[in-house]
Amino acid sequence: METEYPGSLKGHFLLAMPGLTDPNFSQTVTCICEHNADGAFGIVVNRLHDSLSGKDIFDELNVQYAPGAESIPIYIGGPVHMGEIFILHGSPLEWNASLIITPNLAMSNTRDILESVAMGGGPKSFIITLGCAGWGPGQLEAEIKANAWLTFPVFEENIFDFPAEIRWQEAVKKMGIDPTLLSDMAGHA
Repeated sequence: METEYPGSLKGHFLLAMPGLTDPNFSQTVTCICEHNADGAFGIVVNRLHDSLSGKDIFDELNVQYAPGAESIPIYIGGPVHMGEIFILHGSPLEWNASLIITPNLAMSNTRDILESVAMGGGPKSFIITLGCAGWGPGQLEAEIKANAWLTFPVFEENIFDFPAEIRWQEAVKKMGIDPTLLSDMAGHA
């Protein structure tokens, strides 16, 4: 049994603060899938790929798909492993190699879930991403201390229900913060 990592942000959203200028993460919402002494791993949930769709992925991998699946949007999950597919999804959570994030959310990257999604089965709520986000040991904690991120537990209302372009604002509002009032200045007296 894996012991809980103190301060783990697994099952939390990272919301980029306005001062975070890294183009990979500017105004992103990232779901932390794993966080332990070795570092952290997450999926950006609000960055649409501008030139790929489900059809491109399914054709490339020789996956049969049902009518309509060709227009499934593809997201940029982060700047790491850009050639790999990750699927962040709701129930059912049990696929060949699902990483359970919360009781209602998992990340999978095996062919069985991709084939099921392509045929219109699988989870009702999901996003398909290319790439992920990664942090080395202590790196995420240092970035949070440097005021780069807000953190908030993944909320039960499904983030996937919001259009990608407003997910950051909606997540910030869910925290009880007016997004227009956020500044890039830390609150130090």
